[in-house]
Amino acid sequence: MQHERQHYVNGAWVEPLEPKLLDVVNPSTEEVFTQIAVGGAADVDRAVAAAKAAFPSFSRTSREQRLDLLKAILSEYEKRKSDIADALSQEMGAPVKFALERQAATGTGHLKRMIQVLEEYEFEKLEGTTLIAREPIGVVGLITPWNWPINQIVCKVAPGIAAGCTMVLKPSEVAPLNAIIWSEVMHAAGVPKGVYNMVQGEGHVVGAAMSSHPDIDMMSFTGSTRAGILVAQAAATTVKRVSQELGGKSANILLPDVDLQTAVTKGVVGMMGNSGQSCNAPTRMFVPAARHEEAKAIAKAAAEKLVVGDVADPKTNLGPVVSEVQFEKIQRLIQAGIDEGAELVTGGPGRPENLNRGYFVRPTIFAGVRNDMTIAREEIFGPVLSILPYKDESEVIEMANDTIYGLAAYVQASDVKKAREVSSQMRAGNVFMNYPVGDTAAPFGGYKQSGNGREYGKWALDDFTEIKAVIGYETA
Repeated sequence: MQHERQHYVNGAWVEPLEPKLLDVVNPSTEEVFTQIAVGGAADVDRAVAAAKAAFPSFSRTSREQRLDLLKAILSEYEKRKSDIADALSQEMGAPVKFALERQAATGTGHLKRMIQVLEEYEFEKLEGTTLIAREPIGVVGLITPWNWPINQIVCKVAPGIAAGCTMVLKPSEVAPLNAIIWSEVMHAAGVPKGVYNMVQGEGHVVGAAMSSHPDIDMMSFTGSTRAGILVAQAAATTVKRVSQELGGKSANILLPDVDLQTAVTKGVVGMMGNSGQSCNAPTRMFVPAARHEEAKAIAKAAAEKLVVGDVADPKTNLGPVVSEVQFEKIQRLIQAGIDEGAELVTGGPGRPENLNRGYFVRPTIFAGVRNDMTIAREEIFGPVLSILPYKDESEVIEMANDTIYGLAAYVQASDVKKAREVSSQMRAGNVFMNYPVGDTAAPFGGYKQSGNGREYGKWALDDFTEIKAVIGYETA
């Protein structure tokens, strides 16, 4: 890789205007393995100016031109997918198999979906004598996270391109290398100069400069609720649109008629995938009080089968968490669970016994958890599952919704009608019934402090367009 110490602006790799380097740490080894350039406000100004200059022409391109561009990006992405997976494994600690088949594969999925959406999307329609048009919103600022980095880059850039927007991306400085390869993909695909720009950097500098920039028309942010609030506050001064996908503390409701062995096992494995670093992970498992002991035993067995360790080994299920900061936060919250009286079923503080370095966390199950405990309230973002017993349906619905978050909810039941009834009462943007296959056409986003706006498929394209009414377009 050649471009760690550069930004990508106006169709070229450029030196930073405010030279500064930041270490990138391999979380498996705790060692610095490269450095990236981190930009400042002047770098943001240069990138935004390029995007602003490119907007008038790119916003007027045809549907067919943008389809051809997305297809070229997809073709180049497929050539580099294994490189992206390797980078993800090194910079964020994803096991190689997971990095390729789950993380990198999401880029392919979003590009294919957006091509399909763009082929059929209705940019204009008549309502009476008025033309309702959806037009590109303008220059968009994109801030993406480290936990599903390429997923979030592609699910923002692809609809931006499809809509006819121009853009500036600030990827996570914790896991930045996949974004560099993505920028190389965009260059190889022939994206016109200034349409796509990338400035590496820290959120409190580059992200803040983007959020408050008068020439950025929209901010699309994925990350913590704390950081999302800062983005929204900075953006308010220029009254720009802000789309946010933030934190979560998702409930997984196992109704009394469910096959407990299957439901608990899948719930544990699903929650702990990506080392528990998913904002929509089902971290609160609600089980009938009468079956609490049975659920504990199943969860313990499922967690203890997970292999934590060498990310190069295809048998490894969980790699490390991404950083020392995250590791220490998770350790603090595990200790809080113990101190507040939750039952530690398996796992606990410290690394797995066979590992003496790296930010590896023991797969941890707590049982007998109350909904007012810290581990049931705070987003842990590690492989830590809380099991909460409930008495009846009304109580579990109330407890599931008793959270500041509303990104996702999960409902498991043999009776599909009952599962649908409970799903309809969940205050969450996504509800997953009986562990379905993911759907890139489904709108992704949350209620309450999990954010606003929606990503994926046509819903993302809606977010990146502005609505214009041309009254009198047709003669009555």
